Amino acid sequence: MKKAIFILLCCMACMHSGYAQAKLPNSSAVTNSKEDQEILELSKNKWNWMADKNTEALNGLFADNCVFVHMGGSWGKSQELNTIKGGGIWYKKAEVYGASVNILGNTAILLNDLDLLAVVGGNEVTHAFMVTEVYVKENGEWKMGSLTFSQLLRPVKMNTTPQQH
Repeated sequence: MKKAIFILLCCMACMHSGYAQAKLPNSSAVTNSKEDQEILELSKNKWNWMADKNTEALNGLFADNCVFVHMGGSWGKSQELNTIKGGGIWYKKAEVYGASVNILGNTAILLNDLDLLAVVGGNEVTHAFMVTEVYVKENGEWKMGSLTFSQLLRPVKMNTTPQQH
């Protein structure tokens, strides 16, 4: 009898922990809340602003103490904006294959599984990344607090060959 109760309690604990799992990119049957959709749209806009080198829009999105972690180092808001404006990094195109949002109080953590086509130091490169974006809601407005690029070992999926016309 004790063994049966123990097994039942273990099963219930496993079921409960299943409900508390984080949402991950490419997970099946993920439903997004209105707030999740807001973060996903903000991220999509951010990639467009980065491709367009729209540092004015990015300046409004990035919190003053925002941090950026790249393959070559980490820095703050002003250096990121200057790097974009000066062409040190041109985020030409982000092809997102999966995205997920996890809200924790006034903090949103977005994961993007993507390929990034960029020009870095004059050289065009394409990498597979899991990009972590952290947003904090301040005075009813989402601000980016962190952007981290983690290179993935999977092959690049993006077709980067020039199209013939």
